Amino acid sequence: MTNNDTKALWTGMVPVDDTALYVTDTGGDGVPVIYCNGQFATLGYWKHVVAELGDGFRHINFDERARGKKSKTSADYSFEACVRDVDAVLAARGVTGPVIIAGWSYGAFVATTWAFRNPDRCIGVVPVDGAEPHDWLTDAMEARIRKLFKRLSPVTALLRPTGLTPKLSAAQQAECNIELGKISREANLGPVIDGLAVPTRYVLASGASFGSKGDEQEKIRAALDKYVARNPNVEISAKVASNHDLILKKDFKAVADAVRDVAAR
Repeated sequence: MTNNDTKALWTGMVPVDDTALYVTDTGGDGVPVIYCNGQFATLGYWKHVVAELGDGFRHINFDERARGKKSKTSADYSFEACVRDVDAVLAARGVTGPVIIAGWSYGAFVATTWAFRNPDRCIGVVPVDGAEPHDWLTDAMEARIRKLFKRLSPVTALLRPTGLTPKLSAAQQAECNIELGKISREANLGPVIDGLAVPTRYVLASGASFGSKGDEQEKIRAALDKYVARNPNVEISAKVASNHDLILKKDFKAVADAVRDVAAR
């Protein structure tokens, strides 16, 4: 059953470290789901998934540091800070029981890492087109990332007041992306996926993502197969037609189905 009018009953700022995060929480007695966003995305990307799941769940969402219109800037934009922010948001909202954690793109890395570290607090995890261990970061790729964000900086600066682009410089955005490449390496992320002890249901996109070329993204997705084969907790719930950037908009039902599957277990 869905409820397309699902609304947050609480919105506000949650202090953490040297910053504050904009958080929404629908409340209620449903299974709590906390959503982790794409690297430079906002909580609005999840609106179709939230509406599809409806008020049978408690939806907790937040804009990461310097993302969106309201979350504040910080001296720390590291991956570890993002993982800590999940704990801060849950604590601020008084969530003490286990949750489902879902993450898209960069958020999938945050979600799987948090689930790996907190199996007793996690019902399950839904990674959406992210968190596939692969050594994609090369010296050439690092240079390409820096060049891309530098080239985009006039546009991102123009859009910043709307909240559509983060309050980070081109160099900061590039460093975040490069750090993710290091986290993605099989030596780093592989043990996390192998060690997931809770139901994990991947929803994978098809084709390219912003900034990728040719079949680069599909090769990264294929690297997940061996982890699925050897960890019975990890499954691919769906491989959908949408590309990376549109999956939460066009294939939100597949994502919602993965959340329901985890909740049923």
